[in-house]
Amino acid sequence: MQNIFLAGSSRGVGREIAKLLLENEPPSVNLRVLLRNPTYAVELEALGAKVVFGDALNLAELETAMLEGNAIDVVITTMGGLPSDRGERADCEGNKNLIDLAVKAGVQKFILVSSIGSGNSVAALAPHVLLTLGAILKEKEKAEQHLVSSGLNYTIIRPGGLKSEVATGNAVLTEDPTVSGIIHRADVANLVCQCLRSDRANHKVFSAIDRNMLFNPVEFEKFAL
Repeated sequence: MQNIFLAGSSRGVGREIAKLLLENEPPSVNLRVLLRNPTYAVELEALGAKVVFGDALNLAELETAMLEGNAIDVVITTMGGLPSDRGERADCEGNKNLIDLAVKAGVQKFILVSSIGSGNSVAALAPHVLLTLGAILKEKEKAEQHLVSSGLNYTIIRPGGLKSEVATGNAVLTEDPTVSGIIHRADVANLVCQCLRSDRANHKVFSAIDRNMLFNPVEFEKFAL
């Protein structure tokens, strides 16, 4: 069984990933999830996850939560959100701490869920969107760059605009950084789990979109996992 450490599971894509990883009975993975807020612990424990508490912006707390226990094979992170009192964002500093500890732990694979608009996919977004989200996207880009340069076996997935609805099954990955659109969080979780099982996703950066919900109907090449 794989030992997986998941950060960002309190809601959104991270919660959907936890559900998928633990849907088998018995589960095919040992899943440890990082939480700051104990409010979300009951549901995750009911799914079969081992909950550990800590703030990813606090390196000592994160190290205790992450490295005390079973060895970790895979780290998955969907972390983001509001800045701390010191102005630090989990999008960058929290994920960088996670990456550094993953190197220390010798994990086999690191999957980072980022966002379209980060890095070279900035070309996919309209100017008014960049005006609103530009600062956050820059933080996500820093985390991506830190991961790529870390020496870890990585996969970076950049979803488009997110909706909390049931999976459509029409979501795809592409290495084309100019494509953008809408995607459901449950579909992103499905793509993450596919990348978890595929060596073809190693050392790749993908955009994740629903092929039926593109902002502009353009031709692009789907990546086959």
